[in-house]
Amino acid sequence: MYQPRRIFRNQFVPIRNLNYHVLTWGEPGPGKVPLVMVHGWMDVAASYQFVVDEFERDHYVIAPDWRGYGATDVPHTDNYWFPDYLADLDFLIDHFSPDQPVNLVGHSMGGNVAMHYSGVKPARVRRLVNLEGFGMPKTKPSQAPGRLAKWIDELKAYHRGEMELKPYDSADGVAQRLMKTNKRLTQDKAGWLARHWAKPDAEGKWRILGHAAHKIVNANLSREDEVLELYKAITAPTLAVVASDDSLSQWWQGRFTLAQYEERLKSVSDHRVVRIEDAGHMMHHDQPRQLAQHIESFLGG
Repeated sequence: MYQPRRIFRNQFVPIRNLNYHVLTWGEPGPGKVPLVMVHGWMDVAASYQFVVDEFERDHYVIAPDWRGYGATDVPHTDNYWFPDYLADLDFLIDHFSPDQPVNLVGHSMGGNVAMHYSGVKPARVRRLVNLEGFGMPKTKPSQAPGRLAKWIDELKAYHRGEMELKPYDSADGVAQRLMKTNKRLTQDKAGWLARHWAKPDAEGKWRILGHAAHKIVNANLSREDEVLELYKAITAPTLAVVASDDSLSQWWQGRFTLAQYEERLKSVSDHRVVRIEDAGHMMHHDQPRQLAQHIESFLGG
């Protein structure tokens, strides 16, 4: 089993009628800029443990489980709306760092949240690190009827119980699932992560700590013109980190490419792109040392 070198503390913070589960590593102190790290879709805050362990400096790290993930409350809803993540993050930053901007890191969905938030609240972010928060392909207004119909159909499927996440007989079963999805994830890390990514229910079945309603498609189309305006409003120096495996090509089959993503990034006035070698989308699991070095170099720069 993986043995963490830095131990996190658990706490719960009331945010917008939810008890938000937040992990912290290190202590606040003079001269320390809080480092907020937000996870991606169907992930949890503990997922950053491997990167935190590779930091050379003593950071004050704050990592929440998003609403409906991990040990944070599941809201009374049957679907999720992207603006809620922006508001939750703002409340969280107000709680932990009311008087100074933070360094902000986000992975995947969390990277999208971090990018959008940094455009909405530019004064609250000192430096921004986006770990493959690519966003979505360009859409056309003509797609709106089909998207809304799909959203309604998936709501019905959810209420029929057809979108539940698969349970596992043991934590080892969860670990095997994680390793099947990510071939680079080692047994020791998978075993540790499984016990934070899932918990046993009353019958002893291990259940993923992600609300099934997260699987329902967003009712609203992602509009590239709006995204670019948010990017233009970002004032923080921005580091975009991509993995050597081209996830966009795998996911979108040419409908959204890495070149198109990097073209969008040109709207961010101060940005640079680095690549993590021998890594896939879960780069914080695959190459935590490489990633930690890039993050610390950028934050210190």
